[in-house]
Amino acid sequence: MNIGKLQLSGNLILAPMAGITDLPFRQLCRRFGAALAVSEMISADTSLWGSKKTLTRLHHEGETPPIAVQILGANPETLARAARINVDYGAEIIDINMGCPAKKVCKLAAGSALLRDEALVGRILDAVVGAVEVPVTLKIRTGWDQQSINAPAIAKIAENSGIQMLSVHGRTRACKFSGEAEYATIRKVKQTVSIPVVANGDIRNEKKAQQVLKFTGADAIMIGRAAQGRPWIFRQIAHYLATGEQLQEPEPRWIGDLLLEHLDALYSLYGQQHGVRIARKHIAWYSKHLQGAATFRQKINQAEDAQGQHDLIKAFFYCRGSGEKAA
Repeated sequence: MNIGKLQLSGNLILAPMAGITDLPFRQLCRRFGAALAVSEMISADTSLWGSKKTLTRLHHEGETPPIAVQILGANPETLARAARINVDYGAEIIDINMGCPAKKVCKLAAGSALLRDEALVGRILDAVVGAVEVPVTLKIRTGWDQQSINAPAIAKIAENSGIQMLSVHGRTRACKFSGEAEYATIRKVKQTVSIPVVANGDIRNEKKAQQVLKFTGADAIMIGRAAQGRPWIFRQIAHYLATGEQLQEPEPRWIGDLLLEHLDALYSLYGQQHGVRIARKHIAWYSKHLQGAATFRQKINQAEDAQGQHDLIKAFFYCRGSGEKAA
């Protein structure tokens, strides 16, 4: 699949997730077969960029290309300026967020709130596409609520504005992350435009990935929550799509080794004190399918330094039989 002049190595994409898709996690997912890993969203308000959190999000040193950065805002000129600055920082793709359902984002008329104003959507897309030489992509939901599903109309606006790829989460803003994603609207979007369309929402395993691709006709699929604690899901899906065979789940010790590598990258990026705190949620996701995970999480949340986390992880993951599942 191509995004403008950029050719991707496959059709599996890591979804941008606030507080999760930082550089260490993106790199792991790329290693296991994600053809693209989109950064956490960055506010288009550059006055906020002095924070340590945003400066870390702007960090791309050593990142596997193509580098895709997602920006968030509601003002065309502000978004255009943010796009230019991010390109100067190394972004090779600019993704615009019109899908975030968070109340604090929608209150600012950004994220999925923009879907209620199609004219503004057009002005934003025109401004950002005109501001940079790199491909611009867009992520949306199916609409604001069930009474205002307008993803096909937004898709046409996007195509006419020069957007090079459109990702669609199969829920409205009102649905947030509840209920089941629906894919009929994504199929309609794919039938409406000629640019690449990416299907997103509730794709948790290999068979679901294949079903969604077939039903929607989408060019690619985007994996979000299912990759938390399972960055190897991209390898599993790619293998199944290519061969029809399911790979075995990795052994606990292998998972433990990968988790330790992930944690070391977090410590390196954030510093040990902050990295230890950030690591806790990842440790919980990596371990949740194993017996005793709840007790383990209680212990790991009390560990105050990197060595303590390492010791507990080795004790938990290294002394287990193959294929052990949670009770």
